[in-house]
Amino acid sequence: MPAKYSDEQIAQMIAERKSLPEDYRSRVQLHNKRGHKERELDIVGEHKTQFCLILRQSNFNTLDFSIILAVSPPDSSKLFRLRRYNGKHGEHTNQIEGNTFYDFHIHQATERYQESGGDEDAFAEPTDRYGDFHSALRCTLEECGFETPQGTQKSLFGEFDL
Repeated sequence: MPAKYSDEQIAQMIAERKSLPEDYRSRVQLHNKRGHKERELDIVGEHKTQFCLILRQSNFNTLDFSIILAVSPPDSSKLFRLRRYNGKHGEHTNQIEGNTFYDFHIHQATERYQESGGDEDAFAEPTDRYGDFHSALRCTLEECGFETPQGTQKSLFGEFDL
């Protein structure tokens, strides 16, 4: 049975401190996989919550990517997507609100969309906080409670410092 969370629980999990491992830089380097590059990184939060950071990028369109913060619920085998930072890979429509856009956008898990029977993270808003995969990753790490190991302020992707 899929997990369900309130908006308050979702916000708490996003804010929960998530310490990145010392070798996180090498563990977020993408590997080729059938038309796209992908990588997953399991992380335990400060309250022992099991998180998964999933990174995907198309081999054919650099603007087609997703960076997903998911939680592994204790009594479910299905990941629950808390946030999804997406590139420009097609238009998005919020079914409840009825608004459509084509832009970089951030999906957010909501109680309303779970109750409506939709995907937990079906709601999204356009954003100008990033413009490519690397800046979207930086945005994810900054906004979702991630902490880098001490002394690792060197650039992860050239000009993109964390």
